[in-house]
Amino acid sequence: MRIGELAQRTGVSERSLRYYEEQRLLTAQRTPGGHRDYPEQAVDRVIHIQELFAAGLCSKKIAQILPCMRDTDGGANEFATPALVAELEVERDRINRMIADLVRSREVLDEVIEQAGADLVSAPV
Repeated sequence: MRIGELAQRTGVSERSLRYYEEQRLLTAQRTPGGHRDYPEQAVDRVIHIQELFAAGLCSKKIAQILPCMRDTDGGANEFATPALVAELEVERDRINRMIADLVRSREVLDEVIEQAGADLVSAPV
């Protein structure tokens, strides 16, 4: 499939897809006319890339992780190394800390909203 179709099917801009290719996260064959031609599996790969970026990982780390991920058809990819697994555990811990911080922030905001609402109800009109 051409880059425009891949962009449409994944919701990712063509510019981002070119960046993924530049970072060696995604590969494409070239047509005789020089156009990119992506295999069907590129859709799943781009979705995985997006998920990993959303998790806060950098492209270098994503390039290490992608070969270890299973495709949606369940097919195995390359295997992870113990060092990569350890690095991923560190990333998971970082994400867990971020989640805990966000939960605490939401709790504080909930208290402020509750107090502000109570003040409005009790305020004379």
